[in-house]
Amino acid sequence: MIVVVVVAILASIAYPLYSGYLERARRTDGQSMLMQVAGHLERCYTVNSSYQNCISALASGGMASEDGHYTVTATSLSASTFTLSAAPKGAQAADSCGNLTLNQRGERTPDDCW
Repeated sequence: MIVVVVVAILASIAYPLYSGYLERARRTDGQSMLMQVAGHLERCYTVNSSYQNCISALASGGMASEDGHYTVTATSLSASTFTLSAAPKGAQAADSCGNLTLNQRGERTPDDCW
């Protein structure tokens, strides 16, 4: 009986830690997709002197991240500025950070989630 109680206590400690670890690991999927899209936009800007018309998928509903935990969209896209947003979906929808954002200046929000 004591062994069962000890195992239950250990499980009650380990599960929340594991869940938090998975949440942070899946968050890197959204972060890397934001960085990848921003890099593509910057390369396009050097050629065209504009961020507009660089990635058609951003205007047509967004792009899924590599592992599918986020949808990346351009919440603001003009000739000289952009703001990208990664919205969590599926298993990541309950992430305490919510949407991750990145703009042309490299500003990232929320700060404590990067």
